[in-house]
Amino acid sequence: MDPTSRIVIPDSLLPNDGRFGSGPSLVQQEAVNALANAAPRYLGTSHRQRPVKDMVIRLQEGLTQLFQLPPGWEILLGNGGATLFWDAATFGLIETKSQHLVFGEFSEKFAQAAVKAPHLGKPEIIKSDFGSAPLLEASDVDLYALTQNETSTGVAVPLIRPKGITASEALVAVDATSAAGGMPWNPQEVDCYYFSPQKGFASDGGLWIAACSPAAISRIEKLTSSDRWTPAALDLGIAMDNSRKGQTYNTPALSTIFLTVHQVEWMNEHGGLDWATARSQNSSSHLYQWAEKHEHARPFVSEKHLRSPVVVTIDFDEVIDADDLAGICRANGILDIGGYRKLGRNQLRIATFPAINPDDIKALTASIDYILDLLL
Repeated sequence: MDPTSRIVIPDSLLPNDGRFGSGPSLVQQEAVNALANAAPRYLGTSHRQRPVKDMVIRLQEGLTQLFQLPPGWEILLGNGGATLFWDAATFGLIETKSQHLVFGEFSEKFAQAAVKAPHLGKPEIIKSDFGSAPLLEASDVDLYALTQNETSTGVAVPLIRPKGITASEALVAVDATSAAGGMPWNPQEVDCYYFSPQKGFASDGGLWIAACSPAAISRIEKLTSSDRWTPAALDLGIAMDNSRKGQTYNTPALSTIFLTVHQVEWMNEHGGLDWATARSQNSSSHLYQWAEKHEHARPFVSEKHLRSPVVVTIDFDEVIDADDLAGICRANGILDIGGYRKLGRNQLRIATFPAINPDDIKALTASIDYILDLLL
């Protein structure tokens, strides 16, 4: 038997909740209990009836409050996740040509969706090595696309509109799937801020949500009323019309909507986005400081200003097998801290979303220290 399988972490060191996955992420037990209590009047009913429509409206109002959206902004939602939204954006947001910042697995996917769209011009793709990030460059494109936080690498970037470019000239679309709720952003710099809620909003999959500026709404209306063929499931105009009615085009993931509402309202009740982002910053700062002080570990992202506050990636020396370390943790109830599979590094990846208690992050490092003391 592998001796590492016999390592038992003392209960006094273990986190109260051992879920640290970067997506799907920790779902708060209170939210699950609330869903169970609401199930008889909420689950198993038509999404066009009052109980579900009211929940969608609560979601839209809660996010408008959380993000402090200016007048004229709208919250759209539809079936599927960010992957589906990338395809929808090639029909309903990009007019002719886009620019994409690529610095990880997920930013690459939207870029490739634009490359393969036969009705669009060849996109501009600006790439950098994993662990770093490029900058938007003013150009003749009509949409700039970037990812606020690369879940695959733990790199986060500021959201700043290209200098000299206005929303009437080109939209800025931001994939915020692992950033939303745990990182600040300024609506003046963005036109479409979209995400799936299974990360920072402690929910489940099956839904995309997009905060859209008046300029983005105008672009959607222009393109969806043109003669451009668009599959109904990818039609942002249909999604917009249904969102304005407090519903989705087809039956959505009802549990996902409910759990997202619970998390959004929890954030607002505790102080809004400032409170939520500070909570994530507290957790991630502890991890980065721990890694910097450790003899055999270091943050993967070397430039401090690019280090994510919601997804922390830590490299280890060869004397430590990060996969074995993650396996020992899993055997002790500490889940999903292995590195991103396609990155292929000797690494741990740890989520620090707002729902994750900072005290559990401290317990996590204490547990890892305990394991390493036995192994080294």
